[in-house]
Amino acid sequence: MNQKLIVSSALAGLIALASAGNAMAAEEKGKEKCFGVAKAGSNDCANATGTHSCAGQATTDKAPEEWNYVAKGTCDKLGGKLAFKK
Repeated sequence: MNQKLIVSSALAGLIALASAGNAMAAEEKGKEKCFGVAKAGSNDCANATGTHSCAGQATTDKAPEEWNYVAKGTCDKLGGKLAFKK
């Protein structure tokens, strides 16, 4: 098998595990994903539509597909949604 492919696959797996771990840690700390509240350049991770895959890449304030972790129970008060709907 191609060594480059093996290394790339392993790296992708590690990144996925780290991302899942970060999400679980945030939920354990009493936080939840809140869509539509992120400021441009300050979203917490990939957006719901898949147009980017990293934190800090939101291009507009309060885009419905962008999200931030917020304290549980505060998303509605901030004007956000707990789920993304097209």
